[in-house]
Amino acid sequence: MSSLFAFPGQGAQQAGMLQRLPEGSQALIEAASDALGEPVLALDSQQALQSTRAVQLCLLLAGVAWARWLMQRSPAPDYVAGLSIGAYPAAVVADALDFEDAVRLVALRGELMQRAYPQGYGMTALSGLDLGCVERLLAEVDGEVFVANLNSENQIVIAGADAAMAEVAARARSRGQGVARRLAVSVPSHCALLDGPAAELAAAFASVALRRPRITYLSGSSARPIFDPQRLRDDLAGNMARVVDWRATLRNAYERGVRLHLEMPPGSVLSGLARSVFEQGRVLPIESTRADTLDALLRQEVAHNR
Repeated sequence: MSSLFAFPGQGAQQAGMLQRLPEGSQALIEAASDALGEPVLALDSQQALQSTRAVQLCLLLAGVAWARWLMQRSPAPDYVAGLSIGAYPAAVVADALDFEDAVRLVALRGELMQRAYPQGYGMTALSGLDLGCVERLLAEVDGEVFVANLNSENQIVIAGADAAMAEVAARARSRGQGVARRLAVSVPSHCALLDGPAAELAAAFASVALRRPRITYLSGSSARPIFDPQRLRDDLAGNMARVVDWRATLRNAYERGVRLHLEMPPGSVLSGLARSVFEQGRVLPIESTRADTLDALLRQEVAHNR
């Protein structure tokens, strides 16, 4: 049996999240501030988090800080995976990407996405509908709207123009089908609308050194493990414009023997998505679990593997 550290994507952010980082995070905060040339602790206010750039930087910093805090006390996980921006802290924790490089790349990623779509676009979660139903609804709507995330069997996220997403939601409601919820994401991620920004980010990635992951990295886009640094470079640079297949990523992890799913802060969105997959395992958000419990579970997984 194995363990997985899961890193959340945009929408999980919380005001004040950087003020609640674990003990011993000061060096990481200073490294991020130096890499950016600005104080990162100013990025997590309610106002600052209106910016895609600030949100993504906060999620990177929180994910790395909490994972390293846990790994200093307990055995490392066997796998890491991240939803969208969560792929970046996953790659850092796997020691495939230097933290300072990740900070600069994530800042650029957020800027490119925000600049391309400063307003009028975003993402909406549709619950209670399968993929076929969603695709039929999208086909009926004029305007830019796409399937973006396959989060679970009954939760699919769409991305695109606000008006087109609103029409999809209205058509679903008129038929008594599912529930639509606008996400706290101000850009149309994981669809062809971001092909241009993804290409620009790929150009920036060309000069960044990546290494073979020391912890197995599962791609949230392909739902497969990636070992080759060049493939990892492509996965990270391009994931903003590719559909997230999180349900397949979780299934792959389970099929590979993962029975302990630990979600890095903030929040517990990924834990909710994982419970139906890990019925025979344990799914816990770090934020609401005692440190000694986490340590005992990780050590138990190591003992089972011997």
